[in-house]
Amino acid sequence: MSRPPFPPFDEHTAAQKVQAAEDAWNTRDPERVAAAYTVDSVWRNRDRFVTGRAEIVEFLRQKWAREQDYALRKELWSFQENRIAVRFQYECHDENGQWWRSYGNELWEFTAEGLMSRREASINDVPITAAERRIFGPRPESERGRLIPIR
Repeated sequence: MSRPPFPPFDEHTAAQKVQAAEDAWNTRDPERVAAAYTVDSVWRNRDRFVTGRAEIVEFLRQKWAREQDYALRKELWSFQENRIAVRFQYECHDENGQWWRSYGNELWEFTAEGLMSRREASINDVPITAAERRIFGPRPESERGRLIPIR
């Protein structure tokens, strides 16, 4: 199995990889997201350590059960050879209706086949009101293919 674009990345292919990840995560489909990772992919997500696609799927199912109406934006920060650094933010609400904006950084490492073998994510959460929301679903078509900074 492979997932283009393949390393070594240039600015264009790294940006493609970031947009593809954003698109997949915004589907909130754990199987679709997990397909972009190696079968033995290793994650650190906040204080959790996850290994392999089956654990990734279960992690994502739990995540999106808690984080309702999840919507994400990612931005390419840096890249080199088979690694990409991303900053991101997403918004969601919990079962009590409290909205959250989560800010984070991810470090990604890819195999020659373009699958992610390692993901390191550091994330901080900020409570917001519904009126403070800025992310409403997937990125609009007019913003796709451009690096739009996130605030």
